[in-house]
Amino acid sequence: MNKTELIEKIAAKSGLTKVDSKKALDAAMEAVKEALVAGDKVALIGFGTFAVTTRPAHKGRNPRSNAEIVIPEKKLAKFKAGADLADALK
Repeated sequence: MNKTELIEKIAAKSGLTKVDSKKALDAAMEAVKEALVAGDKVALIGFGTFAVTTRPAHKGRNPRSNAEIVIPEKKLAKFKAGADLADALK
């Protein structure tokens, strides 16, 4: 499902227009992004939790030259499914 299809589903289930559904989805995604950038978790009970984790710096190897390199620390967005979503997927 892509964003356009999701907007159509939201409009059909909520009774909103597609334009209003797009605005609502964009606002929700922006709010989640802002919270994650600020270092907060976003917990949607029954659906799941969005959080930021940090992958520490580690050593790697350049496949072309076989030289050892240092891969820098990186922040990652993670999602953990909630109980209701996990049960629905069984």
